[in-house]
Parts: sequence; C-alpha cells; structure tokens
Amino acid sequence: MNTQTYPVTGLTCEHCVQAISSEIRGIPGVTDVAVNLVAGGTSQLTVDSDTPLSETAVAAALDEAGDYHLASR
Repeated sequence: MNTQTYPVTGLTCEHCVQAISSEIRGIPGVTDVAVNLVAGGTSQLTVDSDTPLSETAVAAALDEAGDYHLASR
C-alpha cells in the first residue's frame, strides 16, 4: 500500500471535504481518503492507494470536485 499527502487549498467546510473525497475515491487504485480541513487555509489530503498516484490525476479530481487546487509543496 502507498500513502501520499497533498496540500490542498480552497476548502472551507465539510461539504468541500465530501466533494473532494468522493472524486479522489474515483481514481483507480484508491483505497482510503482522509482530509484534515483547515477552512480557508491549506488543508491536508491523505490518500491510500495500491500504487503511487500522479499529481496530475489528483489535480484533475480536485478540479472536477470544484475550485480546489494542489498547493505548492
């Protein structure tokens, strides 16, 4: 199993958490998603998956969920 953590901006509430969690779970190989919400700041998205995910796939899922973006690391 592989665990990756991504800094994400644009989240303001639990609805945002549910929206991105749903989209990230749709990426093939994802087994679990957790979000540490920092409303209006940089939240932490932790993803467990069978294989490492590309940042492109994660960024596309965030975009599909709404106005959410990977923050600079």
